[in-house]
Amino acid sequence: MRRARWAAEPSGGGSSRVGSTADGRAVDLGRVRPGPEAVRLAARARKDPGLAQVVLDEAAGGVRMERGVWIVRTRHGFVCANAGIDQSNAPPGHAILLPLDPDASARRLKRALEEAFGAKVAVIIADTFGRPWRLGQTNLAIGLAGMPALLDYRGQQDDSGRTLQVTMIAVADELAGAAELVMGKTRRVAAALIRGYRPPPGDGRARDLVRPAEADLFR
Repeated sequence: MRRARWAAEPSGGGSSRVGSTADGRAVDLGRVRPGPEAVRLAARARKDPGLAQVVLDEAAGGVRMERGVWIVRTRHGFVCANAGIDQSNAPPGHAILLPLDPDASARRLKRALEEAFGAKVAVIIADTFGRPWRLGQTNLAIGLAGMPALLDYRGQQDDSGRTLQVTMIAVADELAGAAELVMGKTRRVAAALIRGYRPPPGDGRARDLVRPAEADLFR
């Protein structure tokens, strides 16, 4: 079989949005009944109380608001603005939530692509995240199937003969960022085919990229 690498991203109507829609994750904010905490947060942020309630519903912890942005930890373990909820490219009054299980969505898409095209592929579902201490946004892998999420160099020697102790490369994130260069944010391109990269054997998950709480020095 021909081997290929497939990366997809949501901004502008891409794969995460497709997965969210398939999971029924498009929400009519007018039908949401905000509770007292959501009303309080919405008033502070000058935002829709329905949106505030959806953010609270999606948050697994760590709700913090600063300058009208809620930073939360989602059920997936992602720490991001507004629980990853997006109103761009959504119908008026609606919001798009992250897929319930992006890794499962990636596995389903991998199976479908391989059956349709007879090619062995890996699938990355990506979303756009901001980063602490860095301006601008970049694509990160939120769902993965068919390849490792990380390249682990620990135990190998560098050019000076020193043993590497901590080096792990977030290759799924790097590929997601590379794909965005050709997909853009406003072109409505749902996917990019990446050729030429051959990862080592393995079937990782995007959850493998989430730093465990006991190893987190910043929270």
